[in-house]
Amino acid sequence: MIKARVTVTLKNGVLDPQGKAIEGALGSLGFEGVHQVRQGKVFDLEIDGTDKGQAEANLKTMCDKLLANTVIENYTIAID
Repeated sequence: MIKARVTVTLKNGVLDPQGKAIEGALGSLGFEGVHQVRQGKVFDLEIDGTDKGQAEANLKTMCDKLLANTVIENYTIAID
């Protein structure tokens, strides 16, 4: 069993209204000095098999087809 984490974030230059809302809410809660909040999403997956190379290739395909909108999002893959 291979464990992996995929982190998806918006590309630089893409507006992030949710990040701005979080930034404003943190300020309202008294957390001063917080700037440039960007939100993203994390996927933890367990994949059958032991070949890390094949798992990474499959994860890239998963990201390109479903997990990330590669027009506006970047992703990173970490395999344990």
